[in-house]
Amino acid sequence: MLENNLHPDVAERPQDLVVYGGIGKAARDHASLRTIKRELALLGGDETLLVQSGKPVAVFQTQPDAPRVLIANSNLVPQWATWEHFRALDAAGLMMYGQMTAGSWIYIGTQGILQGTYETFAAVARKRFGGTLAGRLVVTAGLGGMGGAQPLAVTMNGGCALCVEVDLQRIERRIETGYLDERAADLDDALRRLDAARGRREALSIGLLGNAAEVLPELVRRGAAVDVVTDQTSAHDPLNGYVPAGLTVEQANVMRVADPDAYLSRVGESAVAHVAAIRLLQEAGAEAFDYGNALRGLAAAHGDADAFAYPGFVPAYIRPLFCEGKGPFRWVALSGDPADIHATDDAILELFGDQEHIARWIGLAREHVQFQGLPSRICWLGYGERDRAGVRFNEMVASGELRAPIVIGRDHLDAGSVASPQRETEAMPDGSDAVADWPLLNAMVNVACGASWVSIHHGGGVGMGLSIHAGQVCVADGTPEAGERIRRVLTADPGMGIVRHADAGEPLAVEAAGRSGVRMPMLDPA
Repeated sequence: MLENNLHPDVAERPQDLVVYGGIGKAARDHASLRTIKRELALLGGDETLLVQSGKPVAVFQTQPDAPRVLIANSNLVPQWATWEHFRALDAAGLMMYGQMTAGSWIYIGTQGILQGTYETFAAVARKRFGGTLAGRLVVTAGLGGMGGAQPLAVTMNGGCALCVEVDLQRIERRIETGYLDERAADLDDALRRLDAARGRREALSIGLLGNAAEVLPELVRRGAAVDVVTDQTSAHDPLNGYVPAGLTVEQANVMRVADPDAYLSRVGESAVAHVAAIRLLQEAGAEAFDYGNALRGLAAAHGDADAFAYPGFVPAYIRPLFCEGKGPFRWVALSGDPADIHATDDAILELFGDQEHIARWIGLAREHVQFQGLPSRICWLGYGERDRAGVRFNEMVASGELRAPIVIGRDHLDAGSVASPQRETEAMPDGSDAVADWPLLNAMVNVACGASWVSIHHGGGVGMGLSIHAGQVCVADGTPEAGERIRRVLTADPGMGIVRHADAGEPLAVEAAGRSGVRMPMLDPA
């Protein structure tokens, strides 16, 4: 899985060990990578490797049901949890940015975020447009490792997407892999084609080379008919991820090194213009939401007092799923054989095909998703479902239905594994947005249950100082012991989503806890 994260079809800059998200890495440096691989090959069945921000630091004897690897990435004491302090440590070779699934070795390419993006736009369609985006225009930006899922997610929901991207290579890559349909010569060309497709109620996604901080204000000036507006540029890392207006990618690469302070100043100006344009499109009638990349916070830090006038995607659309422990269940075929994924697709349909949204998703994924690196799949499942799927996969390995073990993991963006006040835990009903105990408890219970490897990261998704999150991965190797570990982990892990939201007072989560038998001790009033 470590090597899969760095596969050239998966990673954005494998030569630099960067997987996605600006500078999200799989290992601190090449010496650390070589050493991690060596230690993994030597690791005993009762030993655990410890990895500190991408560097292997110890192997201890533990026990067979303990995780084989424990990972901590980018974690800083709160007072020092800033980009400035992190960059100093990074430059000194003492730390790396793990993003979410980059440094926890469970990134599966753009597909990994595709269903979450699909579910988000489906929720937008249900809320505003009668359940479909047909005949609607979605405007967004960013076609990197995360944002690249947006155009396909929109067209899967029947809509039209205008995707602004500053890097031509990213546009071309998304077209090559089937995530994006076409590229436009200019904004006039893009709008002309999209208007025609909307009139026919045909799904179409078009990439436009440009800067969102310039294109969105132009859409406002023209009074363009925009139905949905969001953004998924790498605003979480203003120095390494976000390209300000007026600079090409190449010019940005030079300036961020030569004069980082001036670069960050220009980034701030662009973010303010970018967010203002989203807000004006919202005022004109568009459904506007922040897609968790810290763009609103960046604009607010540069003087925009109204940056949070539009909501984040989790409180707006996804939280009801989290309240039931539903989230991004993903798995990878270690055989490298697509037939193994097709067999597991069939298993998911056998188990949950009576749920229309799951059956539709598997059908869409089979038709539209090209595998990157090892064949893999994602399907949002909830409490009481993930453990059943995992145990079934383990049985399929044992019986020979699958050629090799299956790796089962998830995004760190899950029901109970993140504290992120501008994203996953924005606007919690009890005001507990910034309480970071929950992801730590999530990691610890996954260790106790016997996950194959467990990680705790800081700053993924939204940037330094803004999030703490945890990941877990289990290996279905066909043994009875693996089956038991999988059952325990995949019960407790999504259960934490129900517990976290029920504790915050979410009615849906309280109901889910009672219905599913999740045991939450009642406080003694005496």
